[in-house]
Amino acid sequence: MNRSLISCIICTLFALAATAQSSVIDKTKVMDYFQEQQFDDAITYLQPAVTGDSANQQALRLLAYAYYMSENVKAAQQCYRKMFANDSVNVTANHYLATIYYNRDPELAMEFFERLIRLQPNTAPYYRSLGELLSRKKLKDSALTFLHQAYTMAPGDARNLVSLTEVLIDVKDYCKADSLLEIGLARDSLNPSFLRSRVRNAYEAKDYPSVLSPGERLISITEVNMSALTKVALAYYNLQQYENCIRVCEYMMSVGLEVEAVYYYEAKAWAKLKNYEKSNEFLELCLGKALSKTAEMYYFTYGENYEATKQFKKAVAAYDTAFYLFKNPLALYSCGRIYEVEFKNATLARQYYTRYLAFAQPVAPDEKKAYAYVKERWGKKQPKK
Repeated sequence: MNRSLISCIICTLFALAATAQSSVIDKTKVMDYFQEQQFDDAITYLQPAVTGDSANQQALRLLAYAYYMSENVKAAQQCYRKMFANDSVNVTANHYLATIYYNRDPELAMEFFERLIRLQPNTAPYYRSLGELLSRKKLKDSALTFLHQAYTMAPGDARNLVSLTEVLIDVKDYCKADSLLEIGLARDSLNPSFLRSRVRNAYEAKDYPSVLSPGERLISITEVNMSALTKVALAYYNLQQYENCIRVCEYMMSVGLEVEAVYYYEAKAWAKLKNYEKSNEFLELCLGKALSKTAEMYYFTYGENYEATKQFKKAVAAYDTAFYLFKNPLALYSCGRIYEVEFKNATLARQYYTRYLAFAQPVAPDEKKAYAYVKERWGKKQPKK
């Protein structure tokens, strides 16, 4: 046997030995990595085994999980896809692919959940997840079938009860939803999910008095759900209990729900109490929330565009609006400049420039230059005739 052939055989044997070695997984070592949350170390350890033997299901499963826990969803998906390609009835692969696709590709997720139900027909969460996806697709009747099954199999699981009642509310079966929620609240009277669903159920049924008790329980446990608390405030408003509407709005703002709608509802309640000054205060806050600061830039751009097309009256209107909403003195300067240069109207130019000088606090060089010009040219009092 010649030396070159011997060398080739030796190299092949070394390669086979390395491959075999790389496929051997020390599961205890991997579990230690997982227990210590050292998922990157686990990935580094497992990758050679998968590279050496892509059909090694154990290595793929562990590597996929490590990727999933390290939030590298794309890599986890690829591993689980390989597992699925090798074994389409692998429960782990189907489960994680269903989970990964749940929000990314609901149609595909439903296929995996259907397969999981066939593989493990006594697992309630699979029925619930499929029912939730069907509900999102507006297939309410089909959703109810699977959600009823999930609840029947595991009535003690709060998630099954809530998912079922939410769809019952969607289809306006308020009586059945309320009965189920009553059962849940008998077990846990302060369960936030049950309370939120009961608030929604009563509010959408226009049973405003029934909103109040679960709503107050939510407040007692420092709930911060915008949708539920808004319904509580509006229920008080519709029942003409305006002081309580205000109280709920104040609570919402105290827990960080400082949004336009909350200010508006409180403003409306103060108006009903004939405290119009207070109502206006909240309307001002409401306007401040409603008008984005970027809107100022839009109005200025409007003005510049109208100037460029010689539509000077429209330009002045845009700058006027910008100042009215955002109090930027440069808007007044722009109006004064148009009346001075384009309309040759010294009277109106002076009015705008005088207001500009009262508000201006120039910082940028161009602003300072404009301010110096206006102050020198228009800041002096007119001589008496």
